[in-house]
Amino acid sequence: MDKSLLASLPLDGIKECLPVSGGDVNRAFKLVTKNQNYFLLVQPVCVREFYAAEIAGLNDLKRAKIIAPEVISTGKLGRGAYLLLSYLEKGEGSQADLGRTVAKMHRTYNPSGQFGYKYDYVGRSISFSNDWRASWAELFVNNRLDILAQKLVEDTYWKIEDFSTYMQVRQLILTALSQHDSKPSLLHGDLWAGNFLFTEDGQPALIDPAPLYGDREFDLGITTVFGGFTEEFYQAYQESYPLKEGYSKRMHFYRLYYLMVHLDKFGRSYKQAVADEMQAILQAG
Repeated sequence: MDKSLLASLPLDGIKECLPVSGGDVNRAFKLVTKNQNYFLLVQPVCVREFYAAEIAGLNDLKRAKIIAPEVISTGKLGRGAYLLLSYLEKGEGSQADLGRTVAKMHRTYNPSGQFGYKYDYVGRSISFSNDWRASWAELFVNNRLDILAQKLVEDTYWKIEDFSTYMQVRQLILTALSQHDSKPSLLHGDLWAGNFLFTEDGQPALIDPAPLYGDREFDLGITTVFGGFTEEFYQAYQESYPLKEGYSKRMHFYRLYYLMVHLDKFGRSYKQAVADEMQAILQAG
């Protein structure tokens, strides 16, 4: 990273700037100083408001008594923006503790009873409105799935027959969610295995949130797509905050969403997985 850009950060005595891999939206670095380490996210072409949702999400996690990085500073960096966070050193921990931590997050509700968030979701290739809605089905289907479906057609990942299948799936999802009592839980919003860690003393921590208030099954469905969460995680979650009848069927709705996001981001290698998920929903009725 350019030394002049590093010099513009509100830090003294940066000894090392080490690239960190794993993200697809930001450039990330570990900054080593005399007293402590920091985590730096850089968006080369976006204004600093790009990080508004993540900052709010990290602060919401803190208020919910969830371990998460501390926000140190944010601002303009060159032509882009930066977000400077505390650096959480990694250790080993218990998946059961992680399950209880996620359950604790999900027991934090929006007091207004509405679904959405104060900031929109802004991704690498697509954005979603988080405007407040009275219905989770409306937010999830209209503001997420429909936007993705239109984008997949526009980008030629889907043909007309794929969209036709989606419209059948869409109706099944709307019907199922209208019959399900959803509460607006605080959600991580992107809960794959790369977005949790255990601290040096073994405590679960959540990082890189894409926050919203929504049905908690959204987060849990995402955890099932790429693995990294063990049976101990799900068992501890269930013991702490039992899921409602029919949850295994509804998990497919959120798996479909996450795979559609990946089809949009990364291309046709995810097309069959999306098709398989739609068929699973159709077969379950």
